Amino acid sequence: MLLMDNENFLVIYTDGGCSGNPGPGGWGCVIIDGESETQLSGGEKQTTNNRMELTAAISALAAVCSKSEWKSRPLAVYSDSQYVKNGITSWIKNWKKNGWKTAAKKPVLNQDLWVKLDELYNQLNIEWKWVKGHAGHKYNEMCDSLCQMEMSKF
Repeated sequence: MLLMDNENFLVIYTDGGCSGNPGPGGWGCVIIDGESETQLSGGEKQTTNNRMELTAAISALAAVCSKSEWKSRPLAVYSDSQYVKNGITSWIKNWKKNGWKTAAKKPVLNQDLWVKLDELYNQLNIEWKWVKGHAGHKYNEMCDSLCQMEMSKF
């Protein structure tokens, strides 16, 4: 949490989920810029948990890229998804090297979203952090509430 003390850092929290897997899904993110908080959310009628987790991260990073005063700042991105954190910081290197195949030689699931996330990731200075979900953390809970609100629309 030391990063939040550095006012130059933008702090981002993301979450995604769905009711049933697949099923109606939602995603939410909060971008914390000093004292201001920007909340974004969306959903899909038929999707998976992993697609919503990825969409939350993509949407947050796209918002950062669209604002010149944010784009040059270092980011701390908190996700409760090991899939997203490990995928973008570790696994993706081998997926790309192996023609978007897993170690088991199967096609990488959600490749379309991984490509988008990777494009955004490579434009920014990001430190990825994992946060335990449903553990009472204010911003993770806020993102989860945004997800639930979006899911309820379907």
